[in-house]
Amino acid sequence: MLIRSIRSLALLTTGLLVGAFGYGAANLVPTFHRVPLQMRLEFHTELMQNNSISMQATMAAAALSCLGAAVLTTGRDRIVAALATALVVASFAITRLGNVPINHRINRWALDGAPADYAAILTRWDIFHFLRTGTALLACALIIALVVWMREPLSRNRG
Repeated sequence: MLIRSIRSLALLTTGLLVGAFGYGAANLVPTFHRVPLQMRLEFHTELMQNNSISMQATMAAAALSCLGAAVLTTGRDRIVAALATALVVASFAITRLGNVPINHRINRWALDGAPADYAAILTRWDIFHFLRTGTALLACALIIALVVWMREPLSRNRG
């Protein structure tokens, strides 16, 4: 029962993570490219302030639940859960090392104006976002496989 609960939590949290990143990739990024730059900078700044805590919590919950699934299982299931954990951690690392530093720059640009090379920097933000969306998607796909296709060990209390 514990393994099923942990796997279910991993499925929920990786689904939330890829859903949030996927919404951004499918809707926010294209919209950012169609609005005036100052509007994008101001909206981006406000959005990142709101996202900061919720996305960190979602990434932490996804990583911990995937790790829990890896620790509580053996064999192929453990490998799949460990790979999902690594992919969630990769999403976090991409966010922390790629997107967040650019977010800090965008915060300053919203007040002081964007530099001449802003388009290249914003393109890098988009690339980092698509990478973290991909790693979150792969993590969720692995957890789906774990929940749907991989068998749980037989209960010792059967009989």
